[in-house]
Amino acid sequence: MADAELNRSPRMLALFARASVAMIPGASRLPFVGGGGGGIPDRTLTLTDVETDRERLTAYDRVCGFTLSDMLPPTYPHMLAFPLQLALMTSGDFPYPAIGLVHIANRIVQHRPVGAGEVLGLRVWATDPEPHPSGSQFALRTEARVGEELVWEEESVNLRRGHGDESASGPAIAPGSDAELPATATWRLPGDLGRRYGAVSGDLNPIHVHPLSARLFGFPTAIAHGMWTKARCLAALATELPGAFTVSVAFRRPILLPATVQFAEAQDGDEIRFGVRDAKRGKPHLDGVVSLRG
Repeated sequence: MADAELNRSPRMLALFARASVAMIPGASRLPFVGGGGGGIPDRTLTLTDVETDRERLTAYDRVCGFTLSDMLPPTYPHMLAFPLQLALMTSGDFPYPAIGLVHIANRIVQHRPVGAGEVLGLRVWATDPEPHPSGSQFALRTEARVGEELVWEEESVNLRRGHGDESASGPAIAPGSDAELPATATWRLPGDLGRRYGAVSGDLNPIHVHPLSARLFGFPTAIAHGMWTKARCLAALATELPGAFTVSVAFRRPILLPATVQFAEAQDGDEIRFGVRDAKRGKPHLDGVVSLRG
């Protein structure tokens, strides 16, 4: 199955439409709409024989800043698995509405470089919710395998805002903030970045694709995808990364488009700490750390 088939626009638009329905008051009582509360279903979704579409890979490399290559960028399998993640979160028995969740942290473990010609098998499931100071949090777990070999895995932590537990902590995978990192680059992000990345990734969440739809969810304009921001950081670090590594990020504040941001980084032993800051005020949008030990 070529990866372009996984994100066919009609299919993804249908999933996002279903996610949007869950935001209508009373809709969660409908049997086919998630967000009605309860426990997270014990379910694993899978895709087999996933092949890379070279044209889509090229488009992804270009929008995220990666050098064109026959190797998959470290964030590319996330995009391949995104339809499974969205399908899981829009199922009728999922306790939270997909739109309205806040992606607060993400960790990727690349066990080895993955070639664009390799055929992948993908698995996605969700963990049980845990308390968070601002509500409750859960993780989407993803694995990518070549045959029986685990080559890549991911943990994406999402926050459901609500009554929180002040004694609880945030996600364990989120690195601490390091505002003193030296800036090494300035990025000017266009207003249509969300639409451009959404067209490639299939992530058509209305908060990203247009200012008008973003305002419906409380944002003054469209915001950049968190996973685009992480991908752009890894593209900037590409020459410093080994074949196997772990990279964790915390998403601090949304980037309102258009924007000018600064990328900062510094290596400390077997770690590279990095971040994205507002160019004018220095407020953090993303904090990250790469463990070069894999």
